[in-house]
Amino acid sequence: MAFLEKNTPPACASESDRDVLRLKLSGDWVISTAAEAEALLDGFRKGPHQGVVLDVSAIGVLDTSGAWIIHRLQGALEFGGTRVKLCGLDEKRTVLFSELEKHHPPAFKPEKSRFSIVGMLEATGRQVVAIWHDLLAMLHIFGSLGMVLFTVLVQPKRLRGISVAVQFDRSCIGAVPIVALMSFLIGAIISQQGGFYLRQFGADLYVVDLAGILVLREIGVILTAIMVAGRSGSAFTAEIGAMRMREEVDALHVIGLSVTEVLVLPRILALMLALPILTFISDMASLVGSGLVAWIYLDIPPAAFLIRLREAITMETLMVGLVKAPFMALIVGLIACVEGLKVEGSADSLGRQTTMSVVKAIFLVIVVDGLFAIFFAAIGV
Repeated sequence: MAFLEKNTPPACASESDRDVLRLKLSGDWVISTAAEAEALLDGFRKGPHQGVVLDVSAIGVLDTSGAWIIHRLQGALEFGGTRVKLCGLDEKRTVLFSELEKHHPPAFKPEKSRFSIVGMLEATGRQVVAIWHDLLAMLHIFGSLGMVLFTVLVQPKRLRGISVAVQFDRSCIGAVPIVALMSFLIGAIISQQGGFYLRQFGADLYVVDLAGILVLREIGVILTAIMVAGRSGSAFTAEIGAMRMREEVDALHVIGLSVTEVLVLPRILALMLALPILTFISDMASLVGSGLVAWIYLDIPPAAFLIRLREAITMETLMVGLVKAPFMALIVGLIACVEGLKVEGSADSLGRQTTMSVVKAIFLVIVVDGLFAIFFAAIGV
């Protein structure tokens, strides 16, 4: 077979005629003989000759690697002021060398490391424009989602129940173990650290108030939303991004299906159903961890812990955390789907947008939690 045949080693015969050097190349100039070819031409890169003729008519097999080696020699000689003529080219090799001429690598330009006010302002402007474009993309998806949701309410058969169930299974049921474990550990840490400092004032029992209010109002929902953003949000971005890379999203447009209805709505609905459930599980796991540490570390028995907890919290305290969950789920889902639809046709783009999805979702979750804290404080809840 042809690919098992041994290549003929490259050779170079040189003839000097006054100030013109003639190099007649022969043998096979291919990738497997590239090292030999490089070594062969090394001595001719610099010389006092005014002209050099490269004769490639005797070359047997020539591929892009061999042609590139010859082209590099030609460029090095011309850069040194030597006139170079390439002869012995047939039609195919003429095309090959002309294509090499068109595809020079760009010249290296070192990045400027000096501080520049203009550069800083330019970078800030670019970031502002990027944030504005992200906001427009989120509003576009949100508006499209509202229209699709209205259509589904008018025609319930258009809701893809199986897709919602599958996404709910992945986002909620599959996330229960990790959410419960992390929340249990966070509750235990809050109780241990709170007890360590409150013990100095003889107020060990108040660690129950601290853990109960902090977990139910803030920590439970924030921790759950962050874990969902890292787990389900990144998965949504990667799934939709992979579909963009395989042009499946374009195929949905071609066959007349709404991308929002098929891809976005089931994921966001599933996430908005899943996050309140996961938040409740997170709250319970945190309180269990807090109670266990209070029992072991502070000698507060479970019965006393529960009695004090009932006095410290109300149903309103629990609902404050649960009310935030659907809004945070909506934010995580919207950002994940927007970033997924921004993926281009490369793996680098997919990885970059998945990372941006998680970072933006976590940032906005914390911002929204702060806004809710201000709102609840203003209405006295």
